[in-house]
Amino acid sequence: MLRIYFTGEDILRTRVAPAPDPLWELVLSLHLLQGRSRDPLMSTWRRSVTRRLSQDTAADQMRLLFALNPPRGYFPDFLTPYESVSGFDAGLDAVRSTPAPMLRRDVALLAGANPLPASASALARGETEVLAQLTRSMEQYRDLAISPYWPRIQAAVEADRNRRARALLDGGVEGLLASLRPAMRWASGVLEVRDYPHSRELHLEGRGLLLVPSFFCARTPVALLDPALPPVLVYPVDRLGGLAPAGGGDGVPAAGRDALAALLGRTRAAVLEASTDGCTTGEVARRLDISAAAASQHATVLRNAGLLVSQRDRNTVLHTITPLGRAVLNA
Repeated sequence: MLRIYFTGEDILRTRVAPAPDPLWELVLSLHLLQGRSRDPLMSTWRRSVTRRLSQDTAADQMRLLFALNPPRGYFPDFLTPYESVSGFDAGLDAVRSTPAPMLRRDVALLAGANPLPASASALARGETEVLAQLTRSMEQYRDLAISPYWPRIQAAVEADRNRRARALLDGGVEGLLASLRPAMRWASGVLEVRDYPHSRELHLEGRGLLLVPSFFCARTPVALLDPALPPVLVYPVDRLGGLAPAGGGDGVPAAGRDALAALLGRTRAAVLEASTDGCTTGEVARRLDISAAAASQHATVLRNAGLLVSQRDRNTVLHTITPLGRAVLNA
């Protein structure tokens, strides 16, 4: 079990990442791709990415990247720098600038339990060209495995952020932390992460905690090993039906395109607009003066078209607009 200890100052400094973290999503997707999980929501994505990798002539250049990210156990902290909260390019710049002592430590820890290619030794020495090649392979892998599905990943994370925002409004930061159940338990200033692979304590000591909702995070939340690094806790979001093959570059499958044709009428446009900042079925019904059954029916059509995502939280269903839905609304 991982126990994270908060002070009053830590409570004030705890926040949720503003968007999916591109490097955390990349690294955690590598773990899922190589793992033994039979998660049916991810099977289509795994087959598609595996096929693309087998056809890509640059796949051999990703050997070090895959070796640094085994499906289970430790993986290097330097691959998920705090700077990636500002975007993919900022994260890659931070990876390229990793201090040599950190590289040596992280590679040595990984080598203790995993076979590594010869290029890992050059990486541990901080050789510039190896770091450059590693980040190039991260870009290549992202283009193959992440970018085609990014709208769906964004939608799932945004839906989770809306859920956490409502918990924060209702109960403050402690309400936000309590909303992370059942994977985590908040009580008396301590956040306990259940089913963590080993027993560990993390004292925030006034630095606060960055909560990072992640599509590719498996069942158990993840924290950095080095307690001196800015505290981050990555936790899984509801995958909202998994990752379907992208269609036409916008991440919407063909079934969603057929459903999009049904999106005529002012009421559905109003439902879409009401869901901009997250709205429950009951709230939609009250705002638009329609029945709860009608609100639910319209939300279902919008969801099937890929314009909304819906999350059930106990007795309520929260609807959140997707990036595609926002684009349609803005147009």
